[in-house]
Amino acid sequence: MAACELRQSRRIKNAHVDGLVGEYVTDIHWIRFRTVPLRILTATGRRANFRPCRRENFERTGENGKSVDLAEFVGKRPGPCGRRRSLRRRMWAVAVMAVDSIRLEDLAAPEFSPEVTAMREGLAALADDLSFDPDAMRAEAVEELGLSDFGGSSYAEPFEVLAEAVASAPLLSRVGRFMAHAQLMQLLKNRLLLADLLARHPEIHDIEVVRPIIICGLPRTGTTHLHNLVSSDPALRSLPYWESLEPIPVPSEVGTEPDPRLARCDMALQFVNDSMPEFRRMHEMTTWHVHEEIQLLAMDFSTMLFETISILPRWRDYYMSHDQTPHYEYLKTVLQALQFLRGGERWVLKSPQHLEQFGPLSRTFPDATFVVTHRDPVAVVTSMATMVAYSARMNNDPVDPTRIGAYWAERLRGMLGACVRDRSVLPEESSIDVRFSEFMADDIAMVKRIYAVAGQNFDASVEQRMQDYMKEHPQGRYGRVDYRPEDLGLKSDDLARRFSFYSERFF
Repeated sequence: MAACELRQSRRIKNAHVDGLVGEYVTDIHWIRFRTVPLRILTATGRRANFRPCRRENFERTGENGKSVDLAEFVGKRPGPCGRRRSLRRRMWAVAVMAVDSIRLEDLAAPEFSPEVTAMREGLAALADDLSFDPDAMRAEAVEELGLSDFGGSSYAEPFEVLAEAVASAPLLSRVGRFMAHAQLMQLLKNRLLLADLLARHPEIHDIEVVRPIIICGLPRTGTTHLHNLVSSDPALRSLPYWESLEPIPVPSEVGTEPDPRLARCDMALQFVNDSMPEFRRMHEMTTWHVHEEIQLLAMDFSTMLFETISILPRWRDYYMSHDQTPHYEYLKTVLQALQFLRGGERWVLKSPQHLEQFGPLSRTFPDATFVVTHRDPVAVVTSMATMVAYSARMNNDPVDPTRIGAYWAERLRGMLGACVRDRSVLPEESSIDVRFSEFMADDIAMVKRIYAVAGQNFDASVEQRMQDYMKEHPQGRYGRVDYRPEDLGLKSDDLARRFSFYSERFF
């Protein structure tokens, strides 16, 4: 099919599949959502077994890069509540470590299967004529949906700054330009759909967002495992992946079964899995997988999520120099709309961004329970930067792991600095610090402690739900990645020195 014909299909309402062609930034899951024409995704076959990696089986690397004695790691040390871990849990820990481990060796020179290469060539052909002019993009969204109210003007300036920053990003490839444009277009459409829903149902503003449990922590600090465990409790409302991508249905699709958003999400995930076959070793994602609300914050065009598109210093500086309170208030409005559409009373939320936004977060959700997670920053920086470097292949050319490592080491230093500075902003009686080692020693016991702070019921049925989840989703079932700071131009000793202020405060 000619590129011009493919591009023309984008202008026909409902002629494309909204989905994700994106990247995760860490265990948490900063994921970027894109739209990909259906004809491109279905024009190529399934991916082949494609792994430009070296396998190092039965190897366990510690947070300082040294080997860890498994017997020492799973020894009979007591958990955080004084209970000794059972033999079953110790044997499970050994089994998790003794899985297939690989070192990613194509970070600087990404390799794709022939099928993915064909898809990317199709996407690149669409990029040349795309406009990042804010007015043109808004007009396109209005034409596609037949709606014109974007819901106020608070989004306008950050959207315009972001669009210009992305358009001038030097490392963005042609595929990256297509994906970034699609992401911004989807967010504009999400705004239009939300404003339309609120206009038709003003009672949504009266819905209360009551006592959410909010997890605040960097990727690789146990946030995903904690989020999944708590979200398995049916008494709590969480955000599935597909809903974070398209939170408000298109009016013409309301009542359609199955919901077309699910199929679009399935299609998007297939492209991601084909493009990054080793990513699930770092973070597994499915259509119904619990996701974080940073995508909802993105609808107001003010979030650190956009830093994952490429290295965008202008956008970073703009975002960090502005009070985020209005944008957190917009997030609360989106949560109200989601409760109206799909029910739920008490949310469990999670995002790394919250770690540097304790003020806006606590002002917007004053009755929340705040769970702040911590882990050795050397391990966190290394694994997160590796994730970013691996996923950068989606939209950057060239990919520079050393530059990525330096950028995110400094960015995370700033985030942890904000955490140290503002930790006292969170009310002592409704906040709790969770250290990774304690959580992994006895995860259920730690969840019980969190529930006690949150005043949330924890009975045998809740615990069984969590046990069932862990049985169905064993950690490490897709293998592991051997994270090494030198792959990113980093040194463990230097990182330990630079982050000593944080380690001294919380460890």
